Amino acid sequence: MRKQYHFRPSPDGFYAWDVDRLVQLSGPLALQAVGLEQIAELDEAYWFSAGNIPSCRSIAEHFKLMMAADLQYPIILCAEGRLMDGMHRITKALALGQKTIPSVQFEETPEPDFTDIQPHDLPY
Repeated sequence: MRKQYHFRPSPDGFYAWDVDRLVQLSGPLALQAVGLEQIAELDEAYWFSAGNIPSCRSIAEHFKLMMAADLQYPIILCAEGRLMDGMHRITKALALGQKTIPSVQFEETPEPDFTDIQPHDLPY
């Protein structure tokens, strides 16, 4: 799997979580089904919120990742129910007409791995 990070805005850049660490930390969490209608990020500019322009090329790249996504792996939600990993799986499930997707949710959101960083400054 390619190196991935989850981003949220910080005062001087972004908070960034290493998705490999999130997967490891979420391993013991209880598996549950979450309704796709509960995932607010489906109606947001999720992949393009960090200033990326949604060109046809970038959309096609996300489409390829979506089609390759394995729906057996649960998505990861933070303590507040916001997505931390799994948007390609979510969009694939939506496109296939599914109503729910397997998920795990942290009771307490882990601290970020990086603070006030720009995505291009991270190790990939």
